[in-house]
Formats: sequence, structure tokens, C-alpha cells
Amino acid sequence: MNKIKIMVVDDEKLVRSGMELILNTYEDIDVVASASNGEEALSNCRKNDIDLILMDIRMPKCDGVLGTKLIKNEFKDIKILILTTFNDVEYIHQALNYGASGYILKDSDYDLIYEAIKSCIKGNVVVHPEVASKILNENINYNKSSNIDSIKSKYDLSDKEIAIIKEVSNGFSNKEIGEVLFLSEGTIKNNISSILSKLELRDRTQLTIFAFKNNIAEM
Repeated sequence: MNKIKIMVVDDEKLVRSGMELILNTYEDIDVVASASNGEEALSNCRKNDIDLILMDIRMPKCDGVLGTKLIKNEFKDIKILILTTFNDVEYIHQALNYGASGYILKDSDYDLIYEAIKSCIKGNVVVHPEVASKILNENINYNKSSNIDSIKSKYDLSDKEIAIIKEVSNGFSNKEIGEVLFLSEGTIKNNISSILSKLELRDRTQLTIFAFKNNIAEM
């Protein structure tokens, strides 16, 4: 069995040690490195084969946002899952823009963190629902002029494509979206590729940001 190779990045040594101890109890997880800031994390990426990073967002010297930017610039295939609090909305937006694959609360149950890791590795966007609600509430006045009809017209999007964008923002996989919309997994995959092309976006994470900013996620 190929284990998921993890690095834990947090400026608190007890947090790093505790998370490493617990995560290593899962048979398909191997914590291979840890770091106290983003710069140290980048150095570890150059020395270790890493699949996913659990990245704290607030750290001295080099925080999780800058760390995400530096690492994704050099290691595009490494997944980064942000560990956050309710007060880090601005940081979350920046980290997602730099290529993070999602965010979960720092005090989440370890089983939830484990499931988030598994989902991330599969290519899904991990969005903690409580934090997502806070983002939506804080961005309620963002781009008031935008509405679904104008978005559809501007980007030549169909009702089906809008529905798919909404489900992507919910963190659903292609298979799960297909089950909700009664479409095949292959059809969803093709539609998402078309949507990304129309919106000139790189990946599902950027698509999720688009959904939040244009109020599609809260439909």
C-alpha cells in the first residue's frame, strides 16, 4: 500500500508533535517531515518526497500564505491544506489564490482532518462549511452588480454549468456531482474542463473562489 506522505507545518512544536503522533496511527498516512514556518517547509520539500502539506496560516518569519505561494511555484503537484481559524478569511482567500487545495479549522477532529487529506489527494477542493459560511457572509456585498444571468451571459455559461460550479464549490468530486445532477462522471469531467477554459481558470480551487465571489456558492 502506498502511504500518503505528509508534512505538518506549524510554529507550535506541541501542535506539530501531536498531529504527527495522531496522523501516523492511520495505516495509509506517513508524516515524513515537519516545519515551523513556510520557508522551512519549502526547504523540506526539496529534501523529501511529499504528497500533502498541512499548513498553519499564521506563523512568524514566513506565514502559510507566502509558504503556499513559494511551494506551489516550485512544486505544483504537492497538495496544501490550510489549517485556519474563523478570523483568517483574508488569509484564506490569498492562500487559495496561490494554489492551496482547501482549508479546515485547526481544532477539527482528527478523523475529519484525515478525511480532508484523503479528499485533497483525490483532487477535490476541501471547504469547511462553517468557514465557508463566514466567507459568504463577509462577502455578501462583494460585486453587487453581478447576478447569475449576467454571469451566464458574460462567460457563455449554461444552467448546467452553473449547477456544476455550485457543486464544485461544495467540495464535491466529479462522481458526487454526477449523482446530484444525474450525469455521468465523464460528462462532469468534460464540462469542468470546458468551464475552466471559458473562465480562463487553472483548477477547481480557482473555480471555487469564482463561485464564492459571484455568489454562485450560496444559490
